[in-house]
Amino acid sequence: MIVVQQGIPQPEPVSPYLKVRRKKRLSTDEYVAEILAGNRVVLSQAITLIESKASKDIVIANQIIEKCMLNSGNSIRLGITGVPGAGKSTFIEAFGKYLTSIGKKLAVLAVDPSSERSKGSILGDKTRMEELAVDSNAFIRPSPSGLTLGGVARKTQETIILCEAAGFDVIIIETVGVGQSETVVKSMVDFFLLLMLSGAGDELQGIKRGIMEMADALIITKADGDNIARATAAKALYKSALQLFPKNENNWDVPVDTCSVFLKDSVENIWNIISEFEKQTKENGFFNKHRAEQSIKTFYDWINDLLKESFYSNKKNETKINKLLPQIRAGKVSPYHAGIELVKRHQTK
Repeated sequence: MIVVQQGIPQPEPVSPYLKVRRKKRLSTDEYVAEILAGNRVVLSQAITLIESKASKDIVIANQIIEKCMLNSGNSIRLGITGVPGAGKSTFIEAFGKYLTSIGKKLAVLAVDPSSERSKGSILGDKTRMEELAVDSNAFIRPSPSGLTLGGVARKTQETIILCEAAGFDVIIIETVGVGQSETVVKSMVDFFLLLMLSGAGDELQGIKRGIMEMADALIITKADGDNIARATAAKALYKSALQLFPKNENNWDVPVDTCSVFLKDSVENIWNIISEFEKQTKENGFFNKHRAEQSIKTFYDWINDLLKESFYSNKKNETKINKLLPQIRAGKVSPYHAGIELVKRHQTK
C-alpha cells in the first residue's frame, strides 16, 4: 500500500509585509532621467530595450533615444579592431585603466561573435577585463553581433547615444575581429585603431588592405621581452606600406607605433595620438563633417531597418514566403522572380 506523506510545511515569510511583486517598467521620462543621472542599472535596461525585437520594446526604446540625443555627442568615439591574437581585450583593459586614472569616464561596447548554428554568444568580455569591469569610472557592455554586417551589434549606434547621455566621455567599440566587412565600424567612430601582431609570418598578409587604408593609427602589440625586435621590424614594414596609400581626406598622417600593455608610457602614448587627432581634425573641420556623415548614414540605415521590419512582420508576406520556399527548393520557381513579385505585391498595398 502506498502512503502519501504530508511533506514539510512551508515556513512563514521573514517579514509579513514582504510581498512578491512584478517589477514595474519605468516610463520613458523615468528612463531618461535615470540615464542622465548616471544610473548604470537603468542604462543597461535601456540598452536591452534597444537590442530587443519586441514591438512594445522598440516603441519605448525609440522614445528614449530621441530624448537622450539632446545630451549626446560629447565624447570621443573609438573603434578598435585587429587580427586574432593581437590582444584586443588585454589592450582595452590596460588602456581603459589608464583613461580612468586620468579622470575619464569610459564605456566599452564589446561585440561578441554569434554562433551561426545556435545564434548565441559567450559574452565573456567582463571576464577578460576583470579589473576594468569593477572600475567605478568604466562601463562594459558585451553584446552579441548577431547577423549584423561587420561584426557590430545591431543597435550599437543607439547604444553610443545612451552612453554619452549617461556622461561617458570616451566610448570604445571593440569589434569581433578583422574581415572584409569589418570596415563598417569606421562609419560609427571618430578614431579607428588597428592592432597588429608581429612575428606571425608575413605581417602584410595578416590584414586586408581596405582596413589599413581606413585606420587612423596602427599599433603593433605585445612589444615587450623577446618580441621587441620583431615588433620594431614590423613597425618599419608597416610604415613603408602606408607610404604607398593615398593621403587621407582628413590630412592626418597615420602613425605606426609599438605598444606593451605593461608599460604606462606606451599606453599613454596612444592616448596622446588620439588626442592630437581629435585636436587636428576639429581645427580643420573634418571631425564635425564626419559626425554629420554618420548621422546621414544612420538615417539610411534606420529606413532600411524599418522597411525590412515592415516587410517581414506582414502576415500575408509570411504566408506567401512559406508557400514559395518549397517551389524554390524544387526549382519550379526562380528565387529572383519570386522575390521581385513578392516585393511588388507588398509595395502596391
